[in-house]
Amino acid sequence: MPVRCRNQLVARLMCAFLVMVVGGAPMADEELDGAFSRDSIVIETSGSACYRFDVYLARTPEQQRRGLMHVRRLPGFTGMLFVYGSDDIRSMWMKNTYIPLDILFIRSDGNVESIARMTQPLSLQSITSGEPVRYVLELNGGVADELEIDSGSTVYLPQL
Repeated sequence: MPVRCRNQLVARLMCAFLVMVVGGAPMADEELDGAFSRDSIVIETSGSACYRFDVYLARTPEQQRRGLMHVRRLPGFTGMLFVYGSDDIRSMWMKNTYIPLDILFIRSDGNVESIARMTQPLSLQSITSGEPVRYVLELNGGVADELEIDSGSTVYLPQL
């Protein structure tokens, strides 16, 4: 659910409201539903807009190895959040991933460190954060540009 405001104070209040009312919602992939728990996040862009995303949580090493491999369709405003126990340089790849993704590298405070945009499906190329991060968020390719999500954006994470 997008919320866009010209007034930055109003935008921050709307983001705060979205963060308080965020809850899990049904998502379309039964295979992922069986392997991952779900939650919701809110992204506040540097352009004073807030967006709610339903995310699958990849917490265990097994879940993180699997990620979105073999997924052929990701519903809009859906993604996968990789949750790590500590800050470190994170590296991802697109092996067996059939859809282009935007990969957001997120610091432990929720600020976006960097974004790899429109990654190439099925590639073995390593996609790496520029500095230590705690979280990685995968969204449909092109979403970051479309919604103006950038390194000035903040991700409000569930209580993990």
